[in-house]
Amino acid sequence: MVPHLITALAGPLNELEQRILDATPVIERWFRLEWMEHTPPIYTAVNIRNAGFKVAPVDTNLYPTGWHNLADDVLPLAVQAAQAAIEKICPEARNLMIVPENGTPGSFYLAGLARLQTIFRMAGLDVRFGSIDPALKKSVTYPLPDGLPVTFQPAQRIGPAALRLGLEHFNPCTILLNNALAAGAPGILEELYEQYLLPPLQAGWTVRRMSRHYQCHEEICKRFGKLLGIDPWLIHPLFAACGQIDPGTPQGAAALREETSGLLSKVRRKYKEYGIHEKPRIIIKARGHSLHLTTVRDIKDLDILLAQLPKNKEAAEGKAPLSAAPCDFLAQESVASAERIGDTEAEPVVYTIDRYVVGGYYRVQAEAAERTHYVPLAFAGNAQLPPPARETRDGGATAPNRFYLYGVVGRLALVAASYELEATDPEMLTIDDDAP
Repeated sequence: MVPHLITALAGPLNELEQRILDATPVIERWFRLEWMEHTPPIYTAVNIRNAGFKVAPVDTNLYPTGWHNLADDVLPLAVQAAQAAIEKICPEARNLMIVPENGTPGSFYLAGLARLQTIFRMAGLDVRFGSIDPALKKSVTYPLPDGLPVTFQPAQRIGPAALRLGLEHFNPCTILLNNALAAGAPGILEELYEQYLLPPLQAGWTVRRMSRHYQCHEEICKRFGKLLGIDPWLIHPLFAACGQIDPGTPQGAAALREETSGLLSKVRRKYKEYGIHEKPRIIIKARGHSLHLTTVRDIKDLDILLAQLPKNKEAAEGKAPLSAAPCDFLAQESVASAERIGDTEAEPVVYTIDRYVVGGYYRVQAEAAERTHYVPLAFAGNAQLPPPARETRDGGATAPNRFYLYGVVGRLALVAASYELEATDPEMLTIDDDAP
């Protein structure tokens, strides 16, 4: 299924697609040189928004789920990418332990884990699940309606002096985290001896900051845009980092208002430059709690929201989204989705393993009485690069070109994630601290 854009494909987006398609050799060489200097995360899922006039990532997940939503015909791509990743990290590896999220898993999450297990098994590894949830004291098996059951075993320190992490009678070479470590990195994951932990601990949410990710992404898109002769804004969402603030205080509210107002002004200027008549929107993201209003179209919307916040912590307890400590806030340009499947908004999600795009799907937004569902992205020719651009009867670009564009945008986010992880690598920080 290939959804059609509501916007006219003969507009700026088609020009962007053509520019990127024409520059395919230059783009692929650019990525190749980046990977000679930087190490990509083991896997990512990049949510992309196609507004018709720009295409940009709006979220980069370093602990992706939803692997079962990829088309079956891209499974060989994922297996080959997994083989390449493992050969680079630990060529002699035979055992892999996946660390899932804590708590009781839902069926969606379990189905994604089962597909991930299949990918790495087909890559030549014995794959098992080791939970670091303190509440899990013994093995638990979860049945799946369309496949083999998934068994979680309690992870434990093993070997001489308990320096490695594994399971009873299972000593893995590599630990694959599918746990975002929202509560912090537990001691059981620290100071492992001769084991690879992927992604590294600094990818967890107690260390990671989306503002840092988008700072890296902005710099990368500036270089990439200069290479291709395009405006970086066409592939990058504008943002403003508010830092740690408490919107329930006058100082915090003023800081959030100032950053949001400034960002709205920047987006309005870009819309005016490109002749876009829509009203810009800003998404306010917070770590630890939500403002109960994620999108503002005017600074008055934010003023109304801030006025509704409780004036003190006692009034806020149990009734409002305020935490006991300041929280990191990020204001980000909202990139609307012009893609539709039927009459429903659809958002492309691109999956990577190591430096390779291995597939993706459309996340179709739920209607009032329906659940969100997923439609696989049919990457034309699987691993093949798209053919030269061909115009359709309505003057638009062919579908494979659009999928290639999504792959390029997804890989730019992947490069940004690699820069981000390097910036927070404790070993690199120690080297910098010791430098004269």
